[in-house]
Order: sequence, then C-alpha cells, then structure tokens
Amino acid sequence: MVASAVLGFPRIGANREVKKAVEAYWAGKITADQLTQAAADVKKSNWTSVKAKGVDYVPSGEFSLYDHVLDHAAAFNVIPKRYVGQGLTPLDVYFAMGRGRQADGVDVPASEMKKWFDSNYHFVVPEFSAETDFKLNFNKAIEEYKEAQVHGVETRPVVLGPVSFLVLGKASKDAKPGFEPLSLLPNLLPVYKQLLGDLKTAGAEWVQIDEPVLVLDKAAGYEKEFASAYAELSPVAPKILLTTYFGRLDSNLSYVAKLPIAGLHIDLDRAPAQLDEAIAAVKPTNIVLSLGLVSGRNIWKADFQAAIKLGQKAVDALGQDRVIVATSSSLLHTPVTLESEKKLTAEQKDWFSFALEKAAEVSDAAVSAAVKANDESIAKRRDFERTSDDAVRKRVASITDEMLERKSPFAVRKEVQKKHIELPKFPTTTIGSFPQTKEIRNARAKFTKGEITEVEYEDFLKKEIESVVRFQETIGLDLLVHGEPERNDMVQYFGEQLNGFVFTQNGWVQSYGSRYVRPPIIVSDVSRPGPITVKWSSYAQSVTKHPMKGMLTGPVTILNWSFPRADVSRELQSKQLALALRDEVIDLEKAGIHAVQVDEPAIREGLPLRRADWDNYLKWAVDSFKLSTAGVSDALQTHSHFCYSDFDDIFPSIQRLDADVISIEASKSDMKLLNTFKQYGYANQIGPGVYDIHSPRVPGDQEIRDRLKSMLDILPDSLLFVNPDCGLKTRGWKETEASLKNLVSAARWARQQYA
Repeated sequence: MVASAVLGFPRIGANREVKKAVEAYWAGKITADQLTQAAADVKKSNWTSVKAKGVDYVPSGEFSLYDHVLDHAAAFNVIPKRYVGQGLTPLDVYFAMGRGRQADGVDVPASEMKKWFDSNYHFVVPEFSAETDFKLNFNKAIEEYKEAQVHGVETRPVVLGPVSFLVLGKASKDAKPGFEPLSLLPNLLPVYKQLLGDLKTAGAEWVQIDEPVLVLDKAAGYEKEFASAYAELSPVAPKILLTTYFGRLDSNLSYVAKLPIAGLHIDLDRAPAQLDEAIAAVKPTNIVLSLGLVSGRNIWKADFQAAIKLGQKAVDALGQDRVIVATSSSLLHTPVTLESEKKLTAEQKDWFSFALEKAAEVSDAAVSAAVKANDESIAKRRDFERTSDDAVRKRVASITDEMLERKSPFAVRKEVQKKHIELPKFPTTTIGSFPQTKEIRNARAKFTKGEITEVEYEDFLKKEIESVVRFQETIGLDLLVHGEPERNDMVQYFGEQLNGFVFTQNGWVQSYGSRYVRPPIIVSDVSRPGPITVKWSSYAQSVTKHPMKGMLTGPVTILNWSFPRADVSRELQSKQLALALRDEVIDLEKAGIHAVQVDEPAIREGLPLRRADWDNYLKWAVDSFKLSTAGVSDALQTHSHFCYSDFDDIFPSIQRLDADVISIEASKSDMKLLNTFKQYGYANQIGPGVYDIHSPRVPGDQEIRDRLKSMLDILPDSLLFVNPDCGLKTRGWKETEASLKNLVSAARWARQQYA
C-alpha cells in the first residue's frame, strides 16, 4: 500500500492556544517555562492527532512560536548585531527580531517581513553579511524529533533547506555593495551537516528538507549550488526528501533529479501537469516520488477520483514502494479542524476539509469505503456549483474598457481635488483602522450573542467613531478616517455583507507572529445586496469639518485573502467583487465622502511564481482595481495601500492602477522601494510608511524626520503624503497616540523646512 505524509501542520492550536500564550508572555503574565509548556501541549496534540488519522510520515520540527524562518535564523546564529549585547535572553532576542522591542532600556526595531511566496503568511527575512558567523545555537529538529518520540510518535523532521534559506534572505546594511547571501553557502553547509548528522545518529530514517525556491525562475541559476550542497549533505544525513511546493519545477527538474536524494516532493495541487515529467525524470533513479495530491492551500474536500488517477499513474510507472501520497504543502495555510465548526450547515460542512481532515484524506485515498463517501460528497458539491446568479454573470460579461478609466488623467484630477479637499503640503493621514480595543471586541461579542440590541451596538460604535475623529482632530491629522470599530477583519467584514460567502467560527490561519485571520470562503457568485460602509463613513463625516476618507478592501485582496472557489476562475471572482465595490465607491461619493481608499495589499502577493504566467494575472488584477474605482468624478481622491511588496518587476502595472494616492510599506524595507518609484518616474501621489506598525515600539520625532528627509531625496515634495506603514488595528492606544503625535510633528517640521 502507498505510504502517506503530511508536510507540516498548523502551529496555532485548535483554540489559538499559542497566540494566547505568546501574547501573555509578552505582557509579562506568564513565564518562559509556562510558554514552553503551552507550546509542548500543542505539539503533542498535533503529532498524536495526525498519527491517529493513519498518516505514515508525521512532521516534526516545523512548529514555531512566531515564524519558522526566524526559528531557523536563531538556530543558525543569523542574529543581526543590533539584537546582540542588549542583555536579553535568547527567547527575548528571538521575539525582538520578530516584532522589535522598546522596554527596559532596549530600543530595537523589528526585522523586515515578506510574504511567503504567494501566500498571506509573512516570514521574517534573515540578514546576512560576509561576517555572519554560522553555528548551531540549538538543534530544533532533533529536539522536537525526540520530544515526539516521548509521546509515542515517530516523525519525519522538517528543515528549511540551505539554498532556500540564503536566497530568501537579504544582505544586511553593513554588508559590502554587491554582496550575495548565496555566496555564504560553503560556510553554512558544515552547520547543516552537524544538524543532519545528529538527526541520523538519533535514529531518524528520513528528513524533509524544504527547498521551495526550486519553483521560481531564478532557481535555474542555482544548479551548481544545489549540486555541491546535497553532495555534502547526503552522506551524513538521514534519507533526504527534497520538498518543493506552490508551483512547478519546470526546467529545474532536470538537475534536481540528478541530486543524491532519496525522495522528491512535487505539488500536484498547484501544478498537476508536471507529473509526467517528474515520473520520467526519476524513473531511472531510485528516488521516491512524493505526490502533493491533497491541497495545503485551500479548504475544499479533495476529489479522491482525480487524486487516485494521478497517484495510479505514478504507481504504474514506479511501483508502490516509490510513491508517497501527501499534502501539497504544509497545512500551515489551513484552519486546524472542522470539528470546531458548529454553525456551518451539514451541506456546507460536507464541502470542506481543514488540516486534520486533510491528514485523514492522505491516508484514506486508497480506502474503498472512504472513496465511495468522497464520491458522494464531490457529486453534491458539483450539483451546487452548477447554479449561478445570471444577473451577476451578465453584468461581468457587460464590462467595457470605458468602465476601467477615470474621466480625466491624474494631472487634471489633482487640480480638481486640491480645490475640493484643500489639504496642506505633506498631508497626514492613516491607513484606516485604529486600535481594536477590548471594549470594542466585547461589544461585538455581546451583539453577536444577542446580549445587546442592534440599537445599543450602533450607539456604541458611533461613540467609538466620534472618539477616534476627535482624537485625529486634536493631534492635527489632515485626512481623517472613521477608525473601523465595526470591522472584525478587513476581508471578513466585507464578505459578511456580500452574497456568495460563508464563514467559520474557528477557521483561524496564521498571518504572522500572533496575528491570525479567519478567511471567509467564496462558495457562489458574489454580489452586493446593499451599501456596506456608507453608514459609518457618513456618520464620521457628519461629526467633523475635516475631510473623511472612506475605507474599502480591494477586489484582488478580498479574493486572495479568502478561500476562493475552485470551480471558476479567479478572474471571474475578482471582477464580481470589483463590480460590488464599484457600487460602494459610487455610493460613498454620493454620501459626501471626499476620498476613498481601496486597499490592495495582496495584489503583488497573488502574482504567479513563474514570470510566464504574469501577464494574464496582472491584466485582470489591475482591471479589477480600476473597475472598482473608476466610476466616480474627478473630485473624489482615490487611494490604495500596499504592504510587503517588491514592485520592481511589475511597476508598469502599479502605474496602470492610476490611483490618485498610494501608500506603501517602507520603514522595514529600508525604503528601497522608493528608488523604484524614482526610476520609473511615478507621477501620482505617494505615502511611504514612516514607521512600522507591526512593532509596539514608538518612533521618535527625529526618527520620522530623518525618514522624511530620505524620502525627499528621492521623491518630489509635491507628491508626498505622510502616514504609517499600515493600519493600527493591532496596536494599543498608548503607542498609537505617541507615534501619531510624532508623525504629525515631523510633517509640520517638513512644511517649514520645505516651504
């Protein structure tokens, strides 16, 4: 019988135990030992639960309190100098790298974060220089391997591969010009040999080494590095399963199949067409082929018949002993279990499969009774999918090129908006959300449970909105927002007010650190039954004479941060969302709102991993944004926000969005993005973030002034907005108030300096 495997499991806990423990530790409410115990409890539950589902290869070593790449950096002593010598414990150094620290005389910013390939998960970017001193501070892989054995579970340890570790990192600020982290590979390999040798000595039969960069175009240039690395590692390591995911190997397969590895994992959820080439490449070898047949990225129940067809092809060519049925990637990107869902209908619940259910799927695919039950579920889902909303489909079919364009070019709009909004030079604003306090969350929970009436809840929200407006007026912000107290999440909130979505109670997925989200699920055609945000933005405008900015989440981001349908194209879903948002933007202008921000932080994230696939995606993604924003007059100032995005390769598409103002993450990436804007001659207005909101530290007035100076070395002063990196939802009021006061002070200084 074919063996089964799971590549990784959610590390948050079925009831978010890790989030609660980590945040309690940060708040000084529990000790490091108590945090370690909470983590141990979740790891034990993960291992025993996956084993109980009949999975042959249970993963270990991939658990993390914050981020697995950060874990790897800490283990290999890749710790930037700014965190060393501060008198912190190793655990506090680790957390300072992830989120910064400003306490007890220590003031260090967080490391940069980026999106993990094309997912909504963020990883902490390792920093390298020629002086990086690799050594094994601790061997997490062997520690967790032995820990699992105590609980009666034999596991397959998971380790991030050496080439991917270096390629995903960046040169530190003190590195010499032209330094490439990959040049450190010879220095890094001895530490990997130590780690892997210890695993082999401990009795591990296999080790899963993740090399996800192999699905990128640039990996075509890494053949020598992979060859040298695995020639050194293979003799000392347990049997190596080289793991790829999120895309196809393409030409990289030719050299990967020659590596001295025992197994190769390929993602057949994202790239099923690569199976034939993979079989042909490994057939002359002894390499075991691990087939990613159960998706690690979506929540739809696997189609066993389709999976069996692919699996049987591999078995026929290679034999059962050389095939493993596995998840396509780690299940990090899915909720823990459907068992916690009590409000989904029986029909809806039958459509879905979360992490624990997916673990069962990889072991059940060859069980006849399970296949029959799966056939029935898939048939019912297909029947539902055949229904559609004709009005929505016809409206999408009626989209014209004219609907994608504003009435006038930006130069004309800018002059109209100057008179309409009357903002000062270096206008200050925020990205939208203000702190979601305990009081806000409690009021929302009471309303959801029916403990307070709708009138009582709305009165509470109005008081919160007015309080946020008064705060912004008091400190001197120019373009105000209502603070979004009514919103549980920037995607879920919109999904709840659109047709075509369903929602979970406990479908939490990690975004970064202790920040978890509950992605809504798109199950049918999307439409807007009525206004979504107009009531709250209008109320906010009614209590101030300052201009108010309406806040919407863009169509591509709603799509990418939801679990989308698998039966229709992402383009169709995006354009349905765009039409719904277009109606909302038009209604906001009619209600007297001066500016509308349509956030698209996920537009870069959704870019296909292979350049050959970019053009089609960028066409419909940009068209979707323009469709949502182009139905208004020249007087309405349109904004959009992007975070953790490398724009260099897609800048013409960013220009084509034609937003009047865009705000971008800039503080953690050393403002390197701004050179791209200068290079391309970006002419619209731009607000590079002047401080990092993902860290609790408060930036000083001078720190923000220095950032503005750096920005003005690159950008014309007539284009610059002053704003934070991102929304303030996750921050506390004390740090928010102090940070924004410093931001306003710095903007006022700039007006005097650059008058």
